[in-house]
Amino acid sequence: MPLPPPSDPVGQLYRELEAKIREYRPKDDLAPLERAYQFARERHEGQMRDSGEPYMVHPIMVARILAEMRLDVVGMETGLLHDVVEDTSVTVDEVRERFGEEVARCVDGVTKLSKLDFFSAEDRQAESFRKMLLAMVEDIRVIMVKLADRIHNMRTLGYLAPERRQRIARETIEIYAPIAHRLGMGKVRGELEDLAFQHLEPDAYKEIIASIESRRHSNEEFLEEILRTVEAELRREGIPARIEGRVKRPYSVFMKLRRQKITVDQVYDLMALRILTDSVKNCYAALGVIHNRWRPIPGRIKDFIAIPRPNLYQSLHTSVVGPQGQTFEVQIRTEEMHRIAEEGIAAHWKYKEGRKGPAADDNRIAWLRHLVEWQRDMQDPGEFMSTLKVDLYPEEAYTFTPKGKVIVLPREATPIDFAYAIHSDVGNTCVGAKVNGRIVPLRSQLRNGDIVEIMTQPGHQPSKDWLAFVRTSRARNKIKHVINASERLKAIEIGEKYLEKEARRLGVQLSRVARADLDRVAAGYGYSKTEDLYAALGYGRFSARQVLSKVAPDKVDEEPAEPLAPEVEPAAAGAPAGPGRHQDHDAVIKVRGMDDLLVYRAKCCNPIRGEAIVGYVTRGKGVAVHSRACPNVQNLMYDVERKIEVEWVRAVDDAFPVRIVVHTDDRPGMLNQLTGVLSDESTNIRSLEARSLTDQVGGVVEMTVDVRDKKQLEKLVSAMRRISGVRDVERLFNQT
Repeated sequence: MPLPPPSDPVGQLYRELEAKIREYRPKDDLAPLERAYQFARERHEGQMRDSGEPYMVHPIMVARILAEMRLDVVGMETGLLHDVVEDTSVTVDEVRERFGEEVARCVDGVTKLSKLDFFSAEDRQAESFRKMLLAMVEDIRVIMVKLADRIHNMRTLGYLAPERRQRIARETIEIYAPIAHRLGMGKVRGELEDLAFQHLEPDAYKEIIASIESRRHSNEEFLEEILRTVEAELRREGIPARIEGRVKRPYSVFMKLRRQKITVDQVYDLMALRILTDSVKNCYAALGVIHNRWRPIPGRIKDFIAIPRPNLYQSLHTSVVGPQGQTFEVQIRTEEMHRIAEEGIAAHWKYKEGRKGPAADDNRIAWLRHLVEWQRDMQDPGEFMSTLKVDLYPEEAYTFTPKGKVIVLPREATPIDFAYAIHSDVGNTCVGAKVNGRIVPLRSQLRNGDIVEIMTQPGHQPSKDWLAFVRTSRARNKIKHVINASERLKAIEIGEKYLEKEARRLGVQLSRVARADLDRVAAGYGYSKTEDLYAALGYGRFSARQVLSKVAPDKVDEEPAEPLAPEVEPAAAGAPAGPGRHQDHDAVIKVRGMDDLLVYRAKCCNPIRGEAIVGYVTRGKGVAVHSRACPNVQNLMYDVERKIEVEWVRAVDDAFPVRIVVHTDDRPGMLNQLTGVLSDESTNIRSLEARSLTDQVGGVVEMTVDVRDKKQLEKLVSAMRRISGVRDVERLFNQT
């Protein structure tokens, strides 16, 4: 095909894409790619991006990113076509007919679900991710295209409105960057995190960049000196090596500062050397050379060659003290390990024999298969998204069974998580644990190298209290399943007796009511059978009188009446209330679609106006409303039937108390600057306590302040973080 005219920048971009592909796939037939390009260009004709450029630029740039990952032609066809189903009138069947089954399956996998299919944006987001995960299991190219799509969108995020920027950046850092990490794609993960960080914490981003830049000259000189020394030492020992220096990424620095409450000067691995050699033997030999030359920092030596991370990352890490007392990190690996660390799963494409990616037993895909299996039956979209984020959390604790099998768990995991990682029966019957030969509480946090032995007892059942400290979704889901079954049986019994008692009081003979009539009423409430209706009554979602008014309308009117407590467990039915029983301060919230339920804000999180909130039907107290960010929400929502939709209903002039903790440098004038920020916003301080930390340089200020809504809180936190010497600002919740 002739070159496009200079006035056709889109065509020029496509020709550059073809040239890029020819560099590493010189023998491939690119005719199908040409057809995909022409088809997509016709369908996107006239569409423009927020940047003002033709929409077709985006699919071509996505395909270019995939070309840099050295994806096959099917993957890049998908990249060019990935938006045609979502943003034009093209159907998946039309894609299948023109481009074949493989391309159609991948395009369908990356296509978000229609906005018309769901009641809420949360439902749509959760189901779109669920669909993508299922498609990933079938063909890993789905997530490769999705990651490339997200990279280009993040590179051009500045053209969007602030609210959309925040939402997309948050989704990127919580979902897509961790997926890239789990697939071993260090380069992609790093770029996504830094781009998202730039939009989520612009002030912190600028501060860290400025801090790194101010040290750049001295750091480069230092690294150059160290690099020359290491080269000479390795040459003397006959170890072939390629050495490069690097400065830690801005987001990694930010997370370390926030996690450890330290300053940039205290980051050990701000500077690092990377030694790339030819064999595992020489990796360990190079480590010996480094430790002979400089003193290693205890506890900072990590051997990911002997025990690779689950994403197959392999390297030796050590931190040492340099010639003038500076600390720096050294990473040692082979060239092949380095390729896998940077590219991850993209380094292992095997399409020759019709395979669609890595082997089925590849560790990086095994976690995904388990994830899909554990979350297949999870109906609640909020719960699905929050547990998905936990599952994508980078693993850090490498623990062992007494026989030496490695069990990899998230940071802060407990013996309960360990037990469920072995088998659900071991978890359910767990009564105790030994760590390194000593009996420990089940809520103890496991650390790298712990040898864990689980003690079991036949017939034992998991405790509801475990939900407060388990970390893995596998453990959480198994515990919820057992507790939910037990609670449901109890609720059915309570609901049935509650209905019978109210029927006797109102003179309705339930024995004469046909089962079909009760099934019909249950269906009217959205339940498939009468047992579900009894359970809802037992949980207090509505009153027995409301049910009886539908069963016997001639004897019972529909006006809400305060329900009688059931005979069994007097506080078990949820106490719906008549109008006017709202606490005045909480009348800003109501149950969606109902006006007669007692609603109160949970004291553990005191949700503030503008926050995402969720209701939980309590026993005897009405509906407790929590912030979705509250750490107690996950522990309460083990029973989806108790969750209830709530919403803010009116503006309010009252202020909401919020607890804030500020980690600072210990210097004069800090407290004055913090209170000055509150004064500028006319914010009342209910309580304030400041103290110096004895074990490290710095201080902590805890305060309870009144805020009107979420926006005012965000403004306060942002202003405090801009104060020189403030290391971090956090909102505190009360965990129960």
